[in-house]
Amino acid sequence: MGSKSTSIKWPYELKYDLETSIDADVLIIGGGIAGCHAAIEAARSGVSVTVVDKAPIIRSGNGGTGVDHWHSAFTNPCSKITPDEMADIFFKCRPPLAGSEFGSLPSFYITARESYDVLLDVEKMGMVIRDLGDEFKGAAFRDDETKLMFAYDYKNKYSIRIPGGQIKIPLYREMKKLGVRMVEHTMITSLLTDTEQQGKRVVGATGLSIRTGEFFVFRAKSTLLCAGLANRLWVTGGDFTGAQDSTADPNGGDGIALAWDAGAEFASMEATVPTSGPLRYPSYSTGNAHNSWYGCQLVDNEGKEIPWVDRDGKPLKSFMDRFYPCEDQRLFIFDEGERYYALSGARPIADLDKRINDGEFKLPLYADLSAMPELERKSIWRLMLANEGRTRIPVHQNYTEAGFDPEKDLLQVNMLPADAYAAYKPYANGLGSPQWREHNVRSGGGVIYDWDLQTNIDGLFVAGQYMVGGTNHSHAACTGRYAGRHAAARAKKMTGFPELCLFQKNAEKDRVYAPVKNTGGYHWKELRQALNRIMREYCSVSLCADVLNMGLYWLRELKENEVNRISASNPHELARSLEWVSRITAGEVIMHSSLARKTNSSVLGFYRLDAEPDSPAPEDDVYSVVFKGDDGIVSSRKLSPLFYFKPPYAPTCRENYEAHCLL
Repeated sequence: MGSKSTSIKWPYELKYDLETSIDADVLIIGGGIAGCHAAIEAARSGVSVTVVDKAPIIRSGNGGTGVDHWHSAFTNPCSKITPDEMADIFFKCRPPLAGSEFGSLPSFYITARESYDVLLDVEKMGMVIRDLGDEFKGAAFRDDETKLMFAYDYKNKYSIRIPGGQIKIPLYREMKKLGVRMVEHTMITSLLTDTEQQGKRVVGATGLSIRTGEFFVFRAKSTLLCAGLANRLWVTGGDFTGAQDSTADPNGGDGIALAWDAGAEFASMEATVPTSGPLRYPSYSTGNAHNSWYGCQLVDNEGKEIPWVDRDGKPLKSFMDRFYPCEDQRLFIFDEGERYYALSGARPIADLDKRINDGEFKLPLYADLSAMPELERKSIWRLMLANEGRTRIPVHQNYTEAGFDPEKDLLQVNMLPADAYAAYKPYANGLGSPQWREHNVRSGGGVIYDWDLQTNIDGLFVAGQYMVGGTNHSHAACTGRYAGRHAAARAKKMTGFPELCLFQKNAEKDRVYAPVKNTGGYHWKELRQALNRIMREYCSVSLCADVLNMGLYWLRELKENEVNRISASNPHELARSLEWVSRITAGEVIMHSSLARKTNSSVLGFYRLDAEPDSPAPEDDVYSVVFKGDDGIVSSRKLSPLFYFKPPYAPTCRENYEAHCLL
């Protein structure tokens, strides 16, 4: 099929082949939450900083549209848990796992130590983090002295509710004030390495303006990856309503392709989330009782309240009991003695599905905000949903404009509480088949790093969602800030900018512009359909070595044949084409990781039909590491996350942090 032409004149001046060079002490790829905090911290260190992003930085990234609660603020004056106690609970509850939100103790502890300090820093930039207008005065979750408001655990008070719908604006202004150079509407297409070899020192990057087609060459003393993961690998639902993933649209897997081609080590990329699909509802747009909706009252079709129980399944006597741990629990979301991380606080009854079948409750279910205490209702609707990036506009704004009134209206529930952490189990409505998966923040896979947040490649640092254990907003902010310090410190030690290899740069330039020089080739949307089909057929639920190897074969066929015949008639189509090539690379990394993990893992949600019997040391506690050598051959190895606490490292989080934090 030929390239789809457009009758609309391209609105920007075309500058194909025009080459612009930019030097920066620190180059930051991705201007989301991690990238912004990294840029601010590096610039305050006195080095020159350039941030590159495909979108306008003032709103870019997963956190660009807002945040409603700030996790892991264990040093705030109201917290009953310290970072060291948290690390101790972490070790006892479950060893550091190879995936999921808490898959890396270094980044977890860095966040625990710096989260509240980073929040105070954002407050100094002009962001409101307290109930200054006393709107929630008298609420159980509010501390009257500090006016801080807390979520989930009203006893230990470590997760802070904030009206953060505009949080990127003060960060953007601070970067402008510090003289950070921001190159927007530009995608990074490759990392430039010393002597062209993978695994060697990163000395810069190449980029493409997605408006003009201009080619950029960046030289840098330190490079920091703050890009997002790859979305839409399994399904792209352009013909359906609803949302298909929970990450920002520009997350095309560019960062994965950049690091993979440069020789970076990846771990736990085989972890995916089987809740994607074009038929799902936008995130948190239906009533439920978890995350931003936590504590919400559920009722059945006849208005009968769904009971709540504590960790041990005992009925809760009052509404407010939902926000307090059991007497013998040190922390609401961890249960000491349990092997694995789990939300083990209060929840709707676990046997609700059985009781529905027995006729005790009638479907459909509804979230009844009107039945809640006024301040609790307002905290969900006006504080949480009105500021969370995934709900601020599609849920709170749109529903309000449509006439939804939380004081009297009910919202239908399409999630049925039916297991240990009730509300995460899909009931039926709005979700796709098991073949529709997602690789996002809940997966926990990414690049391996050390206590400086530097990868195995000299000069390449990582922060945010892109790292192993990458997770929420505060984690991105803290790791970005921390990595920014280290990237700046490394840059200060270097004299002069590294020389670039002209052959490497020119080869990348030829690759980037190939689609605009092709005529009558495939369109990027056809590449998208091919990748989606391959991922669904060969990397979904029925995994085994033969199937995965066949999937890798077809991905190689795509790269070696169809990719070379892609056509693009303008910079937008060119950028989309390059993004889908990056997604193909991301698919390869996931399949290689799936081959490397031989045993099943409930923690990662990973199961193979040809799985080996469990080993004496469960593989849940082992990173499955994959990387591509300079010869193009992919290798794999097993790595215990405890290597962070063995020579050359100290045996505790505190000792390692204080030796490396640069504070």
